[in-house]
Amino acid sequence: MSDKVSSAPRLSTGRPWSLNSAHHRAALGVFMVIVIAHWAEHLAQAYQIWGLGWKPPQARGVLGMPFPWLISSEWLHYGYALVMLFFLILLRPGFVGRSRTWWTVALAIQFWHHIEHLLLLLQSQTGHFLAGRAVPTSILQLFLPRVELHLFYNTVVFIPMVVAMYLHLRPNRAEADAMACSCTPQPV
Repeated sequence: MSDKVSSAPRLSTGRPWSLNSAHHRAALGVFMVIVIAHWAEHLAQAYQIWGLGWKPPQARGVLGMPFPWLISSEWLHYGYALVMLFFLILLRPGFVGRSRTWWTVALAIQFWHHIEHLLLLLQSQTGHFLAGRAVPTSILQLFLPRVELHLFYNTVVFIPMVVAMYLHLRPNRAEADAMACSCTPQPV
């Protein structure tokens, strides 16, 4: 492997993998806007509950206030879980080395989060609820309230994503040599 790092990343313009080459940085940016908007909703809901003292059914985040059906739509929550899973899978080939490991950790956790949302969706569609509960209930929701559980899930998926992106934008020499995306490596 060469000690010299190319000043320009090797870019491919083929489709759909151009998201992991010429358009990787832009795709990561769009994905992060979606993720942060979702985070804002959960943080607003948490503030409504713990900061303002609202009961969970009234604490619906920002969009849930004018559109209350959003907060109770298992289809919407499952759809977001699928979008997260899709982008984590789609953008993974653009990561190398340490950043790929962290991105894969986020992907694995999101896969489980997706399974939990699929379970909730199936219960809402069939009317048969886990453990005799009165509402759709995920497996970990048997141990943690739903609001806290979703804050936990979003945190444990988000942290390895951030670590992956940090390492991706600051690759070591070997990682920079292996990168083929538009994230302009600055080897350390």
